[in-house]
Amino acid sequence: MSSLRNFIDKKRNTGEKLLSIYLTAGFPTEAATVPLLKTIVKSGADFIELGVPFSDPLADGPTIQNASQVALQNGMTLSKTLRLLQEFTEKNSAPVLLMGYANPFLHFGWEKFLDHARQSGAGGLIIPDLPPEESEQLCQMANARGLDLIFLIAPNTPKERLTLIDRQTTAFIYAVSLTGVTGARDSLPEKSKIFLQNLRKTVSHPILTGFGISNAETARGVAPYCDGVIVGSAIIREIAKNPDPQAARDAVGKLVEQIKTALR
Repeated sequence: MSSLRNFIDKKRNTGEKLLSIYLTAGFPTEAATVPLLKTIVKSGADFIELGVPFSDPLADGPTIQNASQVALQNGMTLSKTLRLLQEFTEKNSAPVLLMGYANPFLHFGWEKFLDHARQSGAGGLIIPDLPPEESEQLCQMANARGLDLIFLIAPNTPKERLTLIDRQTTAFIYAVSLTGVTGARDSLPEKSKIFLQNLRKTVSHPILTGFGISNAETARGVAPYCDGVIVGSAIIREIAKNPDPQAARDAVGKLVEQIKTALR
């Protein structure tokens, strides 16, 4: 059993719902990233998804797209992201997953990237544009380094792919609550709950739900149907609204606390 799966199972065994928070590395600035990560964990997040900025983030909506563009304009690279990750994990025990697209990792070199990710303290990877049908070798390479590869399942995922993902999963399944891109929403449709109920009956691994979770209310609404929630765009939005670094940390911390409280 992987260390991330063991961490998740310990939380589940106590009845606790998990909260994962996404943050784009280098947004709003490189210097702001680690302090924001510390605030997120201190405020109640169970683990982090650190986004690697990319020029064409296909699964992301306007909020995270803009954050990626700002980070790239700030000079953020994969190498710099790995250094920020290491700076954070050296003094913080919360698990961190790297979330990014295949192109930068491929350009860096898969084996080199996996080695550096592990050395920097990553616990796993989320690569939205990596087809599970073509990932068996990468899964083996990642698992050999103690890294979990997390796959996304959407409401329109074919049954054959769903079965394949469940077989390849070692930590948890990322359930996309609705068809579309990332983005904070005020509410989720009833069919999202039906999707999660059906998914629970089909897969054997923990389920964390993302896309559209924006506040305590939306988190509370889906919590009974999964093992935790993932919040990204709402966090990025709070940072963008507060250009002062301390104000941004305060706003993010408050939102994380509210969502975690709603999950209890």
